[in-house]
Amino acid sequence: MNAVLRPAAPLPARPMRAVDLDAVMPIEVSAYSHPWTRGNFIDSLAAGYRALLHCGAQGRVLGYYVALPGFEETHLLNLTVAPAHQGQGLGSAMLAELADWARARGDAALWLEVRPSNGRARALYQRTGFVEVGLRRQYYPADQGQREDAVVMKLDLTPGQGSPHALV
Repeated sequence: MNAVLRPAAPLPARPMRAVDLDAVMPIEVSAYSHPWTRGNFIDSLAAGYRALLHCGAQGRVLGYYVALPGFEETHLLNLTVAPAHQGQGLGSAMLAELADWARARGDAALWLEVRPSNGRARALYQRTGFVEVGLRRQYYPADQGQREDAVVMKLDLTPGQGSPHALV
């Protein structure tokens, strides 16, 4: 169940820069009920987090991710595919690229949090080898002043560990 399909021809990817936020923010706002702010992106870029854009024709941004490298692990903070391009393998391709990068730097694991209500993202993460390992109570803001838990997920990058179908 931990499989990922890589596209035959990966989409061009490049580092995200502050100047790209005019293209990123409309995607972020259309994809989430509680999107990241421009300030969240600026802070992440200023801190040197790994932030990559995946682009289509004429350099149009179709998806992106932001990840925090740590000691022997990387934490995926935001992965977004433009709603019109979801379900076409871009999310899997971005996760595969991030896993390759993390593995090359010697990381043992990728971590992330996801809303329980985001079934599509949870299914993507499970298909690509992530397993649910915990719950952070009241982690995310929700409508009407409420809070939503976060499901904590982990992808083991250690050679020989996990499913034979994990991100390769």
